[in-house]
Amino acid sequence: MELRLGMGKEPNKTLWIRIKGREGRGDIVFGICYRPPNQEDQADEALYRQIGAASHSQDLVLVEDFSHPDTCWRDNTAGHKQSRRFLECIDDNFLLQVIEEPTRRGAMLDLVPTNKEGLEGDVKLKGSLGCSDQEMVEFKILRAARRVHSKFTTLGFRRADSDLFRDLLGRVPWDKALEGRGAQETWLVFKGHLQAWE
Repeated sequence: MELRLGMGKEPNKTLWIRIKGREGRGDIVFGICYRPPNQEDQADEALYRQIGAASHSQDLVLVEDFSHPDTCWRDNTAGHKQSRRFLECIDDNFLLQVIEEPTRRGAMLDLVPTNKEGLEGDVKLKGSLGCSDQEMVEFKILRAARRVHSKFTTLGFRRADSDLFRDLLGRVPWDKALEGRGAQETWLVFKGHLQAWE
């Protein structure tokens, strides 16, 4: 097991733990992060860089107190700029948030994001510890991530050539292609271009 406080000279409160896997199994990176409610944008960006670097791990589990009470996880929306930037970080790194209940005064401040569906199981809120006003979160890390059967097919965006995609989209004169079209027609034109490039 390897412990590291923060990453370099980044101005935030994080602890990163690499739990070595047995031969033939990858390591688990376990991150513990605390974001104070009044944290500066510079410290937020440093934290998001750390999360981005850690998200490339085969198995990543984060335990975080992020202090973004205005975030709605059901709709993936947020009211404040800092909260929206946090959601972008979660989305950009393809992380899944597994806690579904409020952890403090009706807000979901404590999060357990992961980069692999099925890596965490039996997530429960267990009441507060001592005189804390936050719920204690208990969960299991399922070492061999269970294969979750889903009705939806998902794409592996990590392997996508985003520069090529950006270039192909940039070649289309979208103003002319979409002029005077409604939402449904616009989608069909866009979808047609995507399918033509497959």
